[in-house]
Amino acid sequence: MASATVEETGQSAEVQAAAQVHWTPKHNKWLIALTVTLATFMEVLDTSIANVALPHIAGGLGASQDEATWVITSYLVANAIILPASAYLTTFIGRKKFYMMCVVIFGISSMMCGLAISLPMLIVFRLIQGAGGGGLGPSEQAILADTFEPKERGQAFALYGLAVVAAPAIGPTLGGWITDNYDWRWIFFINVPVAILSLILTSRMVEDPPHIVAEVAESKRKGLNLDYVGFGLLALGFGSLEFVLDKGQEDDWFGSHMITAFIIVCVVSLVSLIIWSLVQARKGNRPILNLTLFRRKSFAIAFTLLFVLGFSLYSSTVLIPQFVQTLLGYTAELAGFVMSPGGLIIMFMMPVVGLLITRVDPRVMISFGFLLMTSSLFAMHQMLALNSSFKTVMWLRVWQGASLAFLFIPINTISYNGVPRSQNNDVSGLSNLARNVGGSVGTAFVSTMLARRSQAHQQNMTMNMGSGNTAYNDRISGIAGYLQSHGTAAVANHSDAIAAAQGNVYNMLHSQTQMLAYLDIIAVLAVFTTVMVPLVWLVPKPAPASSETMAH
Repeated sequence: MASATVEETGQSAEVQAAAQVHWTPKHNKWLIALTVTLATFMEVLDTSIANVALPHIAGGLGASQDEATWVITSYLVANAIILPASAYLTTFIGRKKFYMMCVVIFGISSMMCGLAISLPMLIVFRLIQGAGGGGLGPSEQAILADTFEPKERGQAFALYGLAVVAAPAIGPTLGGWITDNYDWRWIFFINVPVAILSLILTSRMVEDPPHIVAEVAESKRKGLNLDYVGFGLLALGFGSLEFVLDKGQEDDWFGSHMITAFIIVCVVSLVSLIIWSLVQARKGNRPILNLTLFRRKSFAIAFTLLFVLGFSLYSSTVLIPQFVQTLLGYTAELAGFVMSPGGLIIMFMMPVVGLLITRVDPRVMISFGFLLMTSSLFAMHQMLALNSSFKTVMWLRVWQGASLAFLFIPINTISYNGVPRSQNNDVSGLSNLARNVGGSVGTAFVSTMLARRSQAHQQNMTMNMGSGNTAYNDRISGIAGYLQSHGTAAVANHSDAIAAAQGNVYNMLHSQTQMLAYLDIIAVLAVFTTVMVPLVWLVPKPAPASSETMAH
């Protein structure tokens, strides 16, 4: 596919010419990859590590559990705003400086989060932390795309995948361990030395390629001409979207006037942002979002697949720990151990898939990944029960984890197919946005469907729990007789035994309805991943790596 025109991208001929220059970094590319992965791993870890510490944070700062959830929401809202804007901001200050600024902001705000003496103070610093962290992932992915030739990107993205896929899996375990053995403040303090090390390595190892240097020089010549309208619409749109997804189920969605208002703001802002960005691109200006990328079929489909990947990854990361803690009685630490082997299999499979990507059609690997995930979800639907063993749940998670490597690397690889190097930043920003928004939608889906389906199953099952149902009466009598024969103080007479028996049956009913709700969620996820397979084959067959390299 031919390179995009100046009118489509808002980039000058000089910038596009600089992107054609063959460039290789001065330092070892794998050391560069390790350097930028360090801070990104830290940032992705922080999206999940605080979840298990919320009760301790609430208690330590004298707040309620509901108020403490703003610690999570504030981070996600700021993160969602900066993610898509990162490519645009790079244009004005350079990618290396932008990346280092994000690390500095993230490190200082992490320290201030740990020192916070009140909940409002903690929320403010979490907002700042989310803004700093939002620029790390897209910047790293763009750095890798420029540092490695197309034929090597699969291996580079394998390293990146270890950060963004494995970190959410080990975050709850690490957060639980730190909170139980030390203090919740240390989940923030541990970021500080990592940020310092990342800054030192980045300053020495990372450099901007010619097209980034040309973009910065051009922006200096033209003066600071920020897209204030675009940024405002972006902040309103994605900030509102993240708020709605995080608080929707808690406030009963459209039953809440506040949630309804934020949904309206979100829709109006995002529609206006799309129109504004397309108009600016047509005028030859540089909009905050480069939506012309969606004219490329491979990128548009990859964006959709990354959304589904984020949806599947985060929904299962929420679903399984919640299932084992609420229904199987696991502690937070034991729930983390159930998830950890799945993270290990991802770490093992990523390098393998990174090597295969140069030999196998990415579309074949993505199809295999979705089918593997579907089979794992089908197995979960058949095998998960109220008496499931630790081993069963663990191996089901390992099975599912193996599929993620076959999705993350090939999807990210095809998203760059045919895209000029000068637009790598735009691709990485929108790709990370797709995955993160997908994760937020997946998390909201699990919490909403769990509540709604549990209620629906409970209504259906309680219809048969009346005094006229012989099986129900026999069950109550049997339990009451057992309790009376064992002579506990709580059942001194027959009426007490009947009441205790009814409570016992209700507890069993509640567990059964929640179990059925979990199975409903798993079934929907299985259907969702299955229908993605035909979509994969709408992607044009990728060009050989050598020819793509020449195109750059």
